[in-house]
Amino acid sequence: MGLSYEFSIGSVRAREKNLLASSDIEQLLSYDNLNDLVRYLNDKGYGEGKTVNEVLESRTKNVWSYLKSVAPEFNIFDPFIITNDAHNFKVIIKGIMSGKKREDLLISPVTIETDILKEAVERKKFDKLPQWISKPAKEAYEVITHKSDARECDAVIDKAVMEHMLDLVKDYKSDFLTEYFNTFVFYNNIKICIRSSKTRVDSDYLNKALCEVKDFRKTSLISAVLKGGSALLDELSKYSEYECKEAVKHYKSSPSEFEKFVDNKLIIMAIESCKRASEGPEPLIGYYLGFEIEKKIIHIIESGIATNTDKEKIRERLREIYG
Repeated sequence: MGLSYEFSIGSVRAREKNLLASSDIEQLLSYDNLNDLVRYLNDKGYGEGKTVNEVLESRTKNVWSYLKSVAPEFNIFDPFIITNDAHNFKVIIKGIMSGKKREDLLISPVTIETDILKEAVERKKFDKLPQWISKPAKEAYEVITHKSDARECDAVIDKAVMEHMLDLVKDYKSDFLTEYFNTFVFYNNIKICIRSSKTRVDSDYLNKALCEVKDFRKTSLISAVLKGGSALLDELSKYSEYECKEAVKHYKSSPSEFEKFVDNKLIIMAIESCKRASEGPEPLIGYYLGFEIEKKIIHIIESGIATNTDKEKIRERLREIYG
C-alpha cells in the first residue's frame, strides 16, 4: 500500500518542531567561536560533525532520507534536485578539461546518476542524457573546449535548469510551485543582469543566459544591461512585478540587502502557502525549504563568527525562518 499525503502531512507537521526556532537562532548568535556553535548543533541533535559543514552535510542526508521515506511522489522535489545535477555536470566537465577530477565536490540527491554524466562527457554521448539537458550539455561542452569560457558554459547549463524547473511545475498543477519558481527564475535572471552589467558581455551571451519567464522583459533588460549598471537599475525600478521596485531599493542600499530580500520573499511565500496547506505536497516542500533557509542562516552566523563581525551586523543579515 502506497503512502498517502494524509500520513505524510501528519508526519511532517510533527517534524517541523525540530526546525530551528527563534530561541535557537539567538543561542547560535551568542557564541564567539565556531567550536561552541558546532557543539550546540551536535547536542541539539541537528547533525553530526566536527565542523559546521560536516554537521550540515549530515543534516542534509537525514532530511533527504526522511523526505524519501514519507513523500508519496518524491519526484515533486525534482525542480529543486536538478540544481544538483547541474552542479555535478559542471564539476565533471571542468574536472575532465583540467585533468583535476574532484569527486569530493559531487553532491546528492540527483535525478541523473553521476556515472551517466561522466560517460556522457568522456564519450561525448550527450544524447544519453535526459532531453532537458542533452542539447545544453553538448553546447556547454563545445563552449568550454573551443572557447575555454567557463562562464558561458555555466550560463548554458543554468538556463537549461531554469527552463526545466518551469516545465516541471506545469505538470504539478500547484499554484504555490508555479508562483515560487516563477519568482525564483525571475530573480535569477535579475542577478545575471546585475552581474553582467558590471562586466563586458554582449547580447549573445545574455540571450544564452536569460530564461523566459512570466513578466520578465528580456529585450528591454538586455538593452539596459549593455548600457551599464545605472541604466539597468533605472529600468528595473519601473517594474512592479515580483516586488521588483522594492528589491531594487534594497540593492541600492547594499547587494547583501537585495539577496536577503529575495530569500525572505521566497521563504515567506512558503510559510503562507505550505504551512496553511492541509493536503497535497506543499507541507513537505515547505519543510524542505525551511531546512534550506536554516542552512543559509547557519552559514551566515558561521561566517560572522569567523570574521569577528559585530553581532548586530550578523543579525541584520539573517533571513526569516520557517520554524
